[in-house]
Amino acid sequence: MDPVLLPSLVTWIICALAVFLGTILQRLSGAGYGMFAAPIMSIFAPEWMPGTVILVGFLIGAGTIFSARNAVIWRDLPYGFLGRICGAAIAAFIAAAFVGTQTLGLVVGGVVLFAVALTLSGLTIAITKGSLFIAGGVGGVMGTLTGIGAPPMAILYANTDARRSAATQNAFYGFGTLSAILALLMAGVLTWAHWVFALTLAPAVPLAIWVSHPLAKRFERVAIRPWALGLVSCSAIILLLRSI
Repeated sequence: MDPVLLPSLVTWIICALAVFLGTILQRLSGAGYGMFAAPIMSIFAPEWMPGTVILVGFLIGAGTIFSARNAVIWRDLPYGFLGRICGAAIAAFIAAAFVGTQTLGLVVGGVVLFAVALTLSGLTIAITKGSLFIAGGVGGVMGTLTGIGAPPMAILYANTDARRSAATQNAFYGFGTLSAILALLMAGVLTWAHWVFALTLAPAVPLAIWVSHPLAKRFERVAIRPWALGLVSCSAIILLLRSI
């Protein structure tokens, strides 16, 4: 479905809350915005998926990179970026078939649960040029189709210092969303209405980043993970049940 009008006030409030809380989660842990916002928006505003989630995600990635740029591991970025570009290009060919259909809800819900499983798997993979490229590629496909591209890269940085891990993952996320935007434009599924809706949600991003500053000093990544994963899993299950 091609959205031509802005959603109702109630729908906008729900989406704005999803962006606000997802941004805080992304800022604190380096992952989580897409896992949180995508299933909620797929339930309450499916016609805006995945374009709006990805457009707002670019602001989140850019904002969080700026706020913690001194902690980014810059030498890792080129290989992950290259993988992300390849993954987004592949996803561009798939997007046209799924976006605007009931199947997209199944895809989003499935990707969320897959992302949760990856997060809980306890996998440890060494950070190499090859693993960065592969993680970037898988994240590029996932992120372009659903707005959820962070978990593959999160596995690589699971044992890295929390601040450097979050900052570097946010750098990958910001670039990944830019790649996804270009891919969706190529696929012809990103409309002017997505840009307008994303613009109305944009103020929630700097507000959430500002709120998250004091929280980052009080909450460790491990402490917030259980409730965050539980919440996104519930949202994904509800989405799957509604999409069947």
